[in-house]
Amino acid sequence: MTTWLDLDELAKHLKTPKSTLYKLVRAGTIPGHKVGRSYRFDRDEVDAAIKSGGIIKSKKKGSR
Repeated sequence: MTTWLDLDELAKHLKTPKSTLYKLVRAGTIPGHKVGRSYRFDRDEVDAAIKSGGIIKSKKKGSR
């Protein structure tokens, strides 16, 4: 069964600011589905995308 999260729930799940998630979803970097005026996220899809390294990349020291 699919577990759907709204933006607030996803922010808590990932411990990431909502503003960052908005940027990622607008850029198409994070798998999300627009439902009316809001987004919904399949928790398993997001977790798989993160594990594959496809969403959030860590910054290296000295890089901008």
